[in-house]
Amino acid sequence: MRRKIMLLDLAYGSRKLRQLLVTGRTFAVLSLCSMIFFVIIGIAAVAHRQASAAPVSSMKGFAAAVSSGLFGDMLEMELPAYQGSNQSGELSVPQVSAFLVRLMTDINPTQPKSLLAAGMPGMSAGDSFLIRKGSGTDTAVGPEDNEPIPSHAEEGTTGGQPNVEPQPSLPPSTLEPGDKPGQSGSGNTKPSTGEAKIAFIYHSHNRESWYPELKDGAKDPNSSTTNITLVGKRLAEQLEQRGVGAMHSETDYPTAMKNYKWELSYKYSMKTVKEALASSKDLKFLFDLHRDSQKRKYTTTEIKGKSYAQVYFIIGHKNPNWKENEAFATKIHEALEKQYPGISRGIWGKTAATGNGEYNQSLAADSVLIEVGGVDNTLVESYRTADVLAKVIADIYWQDEKVTAPQS
Repeated sequence: MRRKIMLLDLAYGSRKLRQLLVTGRTFAVLSLCSMIFFVIIGIAAVAHRQASAAPVSSMKGFAAAVSSGLFGDMLEMELPAYQGSNQSGELSVPQVSAFLVRLMTDINPTQPKSLLAAGMPGMSAGDSFLIRKGSGTDTAVGPEDNEPIPSHAEEGTTGGQPNVEPQPSLPPSTLEPGDKPGQSGSGNTKPSTGEAKIAFIYHSHNRESWYPELKDGAKDPNSSTTNITLVGKRLAEQLEQRGVGAMHSETDYPTAMKNYKWELSYKYSMKTVKEALASSKDLKFLFDLHRDSQKRKYTTTEIKGKSYAQVYFIIGHKNPNWKENEAFATKIHEALEKQYPGISRGIWGKTAATGNGEYNQSLAADSVLIEVGGVDNTLVESYRTADVLAKVIADIYWQDEKVTAPQS
């Protein structure tokens, strides 16, 4: 009898233990689910805060991670008449992962320096985010804007000395054989704006030069004579030859401004732009031409056996009307993609946290900053690109004129 009672007690204890184990397991599962639930809510709250902090914070990781083919496929599903490119639009696991990491932490996994950017002043000064991708663009590599290295090589100036050797022969004009400004090859008059000036070209960093055009061993790719203003002059001349009146500023800010400071470059150039707008009521297009700081492999392309300096378009998101500037840059970018694929590295955005953030673009809707080539390009390559830009910009202007012209 006693043995029977002991067995019953043992069975009862075993049943109680099983009940405790089941209860504990249920509690653990419920605790784990609660924890996951609150983690998801926390992540969503952080994502919402990140998305509302800047106009493009959620876009910058996504646009930089996915291919343009994806967007084309999405449009093709909604618009049967639209024919997308053959570019693959599949999302890969690394692309999605990079997007999520960048959205949540503002750290770009493809750029290790971004791990330090948040904690070290100046590390993120050249960072930018891709808005529209160019053909073959490596989305991990964007434009860079570096301050010149102080040099005592030339009294009162910044940067290296110009090359003492003769400049290479320049590419010929892009006009067709036999053409003259304002004339077509067949003798018919081409459209012309006459005395009206439509485009204004200037340079906030006017001394940006190229290593191949400076003395061997130059450490600073800047010059008071052989610099980006030559490319701006070429662009203005080519626009004029295509009937679009153009003005060009060769202002040398380091000597023109008392107590010159490089970080105030856009303040100086804003005065230049305002004076130009006041002098000509017809001005419509504003172009701030720069030379980028990236190396040759990121700034050069070959078209029909000739090398060209590639371009970046920069849009400042500090300007509240930045979408108008981006629309203008998109017209040029898409025309380049169609006629000279590979010459545009796309449209990039910058906020006040990663640069000037405005770039004088609030002064006109059709205003854009263009980076032409990099430190390792040549003047000849940059001239070729200026000719291409002139053709595309002139085509855009005359096409817009046709659209807006009153019907007779």
